[in-house]
Amino acid sequence: MDLDSMDCTSTVDVTDDEEIHQDRHSYASVSKHHTNHTNLNAAASGLLPTTTSVHELLECPVCTNSMYPPIHQCHNGHTLCSTCKNRVHNRCPTCRQELGDIRCLALEKVAESLELPCKHMSLGCPEIFPYYSKLKHETVCNFRPYNCPYAGSECSVTGDIPFLVAHLRDDHKVDMHSGCTFNHRYVKSNPREVENATWMLTVFHCFGQYFCLHFEAFQLGMAPVYMAFLRFMGDETEARNYNYSLEVGGYGRKLIWEGTPRSVRDSHRKVRDSHDGLIIQRNMALFFSGGDRKELKLRVTGRIWKEQQQSGEGGGACIPNLS
Repeated sequence: MDLDSMDCTSTVDVTDDEEIHQDRHSYASVSKHHTNHTNLNAAASGLLPTTTSVHELLECPVCTNSMYPPIHQCHNGHTLCSTCKNRVHNRCPTCRQELGDIRCLALEKVAESLELPCKHMSLGCPEIFPYYSKLKHETVCNFRPYNCPYAGSECSVTGDIPFLVAHLRDDHKVDMHSGCTFNHRYVKSNPREVENATWMLTVFHCFGQYFCLHFEAFQLGMAPVYMAFLRFMGDETEARNYNYSLEVGGYGRKLIWEGTPRSVRDSHRKVRDSHDGLIIQRNMALFFSGGDRKELKLRVTGRIWKEQQQSGEGGGACIPNLS
């Protein structure tokens, strides 16, 4: 979407596959209770492998991901995961013998005795889980990387918040502002050509946190609309500590939205499709623009504040002010 002009000012408020993607690095494994000490002593005597080598045994030789039940093996004892078994056309990738339907129950049993650190340990997660519980935790781990919140393209970059803030500034050239109030003016010479567009206006640093302000144009049913909303660069539990308001108007009319910012864990498309923001119908937007209604001139103002008392309400509403 081409922007003919946009003036942004900010004021400071002083207040493809179904396979399980596992981390490919080997972690030191810890077995349950006293069995770890027993196994390590036995390993030192050459009777049993160490837990590290057991973890290597649990690595599929085809995809190198950790294997979870059902773990399959050929007649010669070579193992592989169930996803890769379907890919190799029932032939062992190691010895080329027919696989059949043999389960490696012994290796599955050994896995039950292992405890491993979360794969997001390097990002700060201190948790250790039983082998079969680790995967479930990692999908919801609060330390897992965030996806890039840039809305103008499908960016595959992931990382923690400080990394993504620098990425947005340096790679996507997103405007950065400090302060908890904002005032943006959007101008488009031929708004009727706009049917489906999305972009991020700016990132705000406020209360020691970062917030992304989005503005989108899309079809809501048969009606063309504009939508503005705020996302919090952090987890949903933290986002609930903040509220924000958006306001747009002109010629004695006004629309106001108040709500809680959504976490960037939710994609901008998910937020848009849930209509969780300030929605302006095109006719109303052109009315606010004045003149012959052939040029869009919208000024979106707003502020962010910290919720002192937790509210049970999660959203807001567009309120027409006819004063």
